[in-house]
Amino acid sequence: MSPDTPYLLVVEDEATQRQMLTEYLSRQGLRVAAVPNGTLMREALQAELPQLLLLDVGLPGEDGFVLARWLRERHPHLGIIMVTGATDSVDRIVGLETGADDYVTKPYDPRELLARIKSVLRRTQALAKTSAAPEVSIPELAPVPLGRCTFDRQRHVLLAPDGTREPLTSTEFDLLDLFCQHPNRPLTREWLLETTSQRDYDGSDRSIDLRITRLRRKIEADPDKPRTLRTVRGVGYMLVLERG
Repeated sequence: MSPDTPYLLVVEDEATQRQMLTEYLSRQGLRVAAVPNGTLMREALQAELPQLLLLDVGLPGEDGFVLARWLRERHPHLGIIMVTGATDSVDRIVGLETGADDYVTKPYDPRELLARIKSVLRRTQALAKTSAAPEVSIPELAPVPLGRCTFDRQRHVLLAPDGTREPLTSTEFDLLDLFCQHPNRPLTREWLLETTSQRDYDGSDRSIDLRITRLRRKIEADPDKPRTLRTVRGVGYMLVLERG
């Protein structure tokens, strides 16, 4: 395979499911490795960092939620899709709160899973390319002041007041960038869900609300009283920017 072939790591404790996933995704032209638990996952990460990780929730020892938090803290740009047999929406909400990019439940159509993998990979690969490119080759855009932070859309960087980087997941970047494209305009939850490729959730789902909560914790001086990323009751959310 080409060195540019996306590398996926499957973390699944059920042997048959692990083998089926590995064989199917390999036939789709992806480079795939698979491990049954968090301990072997960490060893695999030391050997090579994947572009995307399929993470089962119901793992022995450390469950998928614990591992997702650990991964997101150390690898903010890593694509994470959580996989579970549970149908409880609470599990889905908790999974998204940990920073997962997407969430699927068993049984699933392999073609649907592949579509979601490709969607997350497109975002993470675009983020990796802009992060790795020399700064001199990136056209400069005026930084966007967002609450207590500054957002550089071109470089995919959110800077805290002390100049340090606030980590953004690929889906958080998509959402924040979308707001910057449409400032001072109320945007509906349904449109935000559709436009950020979260097609598995309907308008009643809390996935957008959870992502907004995480973004507010990063950009607002007081997340409980947001002044930049505001709620528009009965509609959705609006990014409030001062007009120049």
